[in-house]
Amino acid sequence: MLKDITLGQFFPGTTIVHRLDPRIKLLLTLAYITALFLAQGVVAYALMFVVVLTCLTLSKIGPKAVFRGLKPIFIIILITVVLNIFFVHGETVLLEYRFIVITREGLYNAGFMASRLIMLIVGTFLLTYTTSPIALTDGLEQMLNPLKKIKLPIHELAMMMSIALRFIPTLIEETDKIISAQRARGADFESGSLIKRAKAIIPLIIPLFISAFRRADELATAMESRCYHGGEGRTRMKVLKAQGRDFVALLLGAGLIVVIVYLR
Repeated sequence: MLKDITLGQFFPGTTIVHRLDPRIKLLLTLAYITALFLAQGVVAYALMFVVVLTCLTLSKIGPKAVFRGLKPIFIIILITVVLNIFFVHGETVLLEYRFIVITREGLYNAGFMASRLIMLIVGTFLLTYTTSPIALTDGLEQMLNPLKKIKLPIHELAMMMSIALRFIPTLIEETDKIISAQRARGADFESGSLIKRAKAIIPLIIPLFISAFRRADELATAMESRCYHGGEGRTRMKVLKAQGRDFVALLLGAGLIVVIVYLR
């Protein structure tokens, strides 16, 4: 299960999606999320599905990576569907047995909520799939540059986000190794009551915290050895510069919001 978590992973490539300016991709992601929450009705959701499918096709991200990213949230999607089916009531009753009432409106709402959640996860994961942590940090920092006038540490915040994204796959791999080592020593994480399984997690937390702090200390030492002292006076090897394709993509994102609002 841990190996199925793909948050923070970057899949290198040379597709048009990979080559988009990270600032534009951040704005497009915000536009996509806004359009997704504004969408109502089958036509609007079908349009959003076509958009996310087109982006996946252009980025050449395989369906295996997408399904791996969705596996960890399958339980959340299932709970969302069940809650909407049994607790959203409407006028058209399809099944009624004692306290169980299933309506057509509940089924529709369950389908829409599940579709929205899936497309939200896939669309946001696509940002990290096609953008390296360094490029994402540079893009976020330049977008938030105006906030430096009110003395906000923009570079430090962007660097923290980049390091967090970078270390998610590392910590997941470390957790998987610790679980394998504990199972080799006879630990059981799957059987027993909920309290027993919760207690079995304690031997995982302590070594994981120790490993995380050790890696953080090593990273801090490496940054100090390279004379890192924040963003002031630093230059970049690759300077972000928007091109024609970036402005076209931005116009398409704005057009998507307009169309979704019109369909409402």
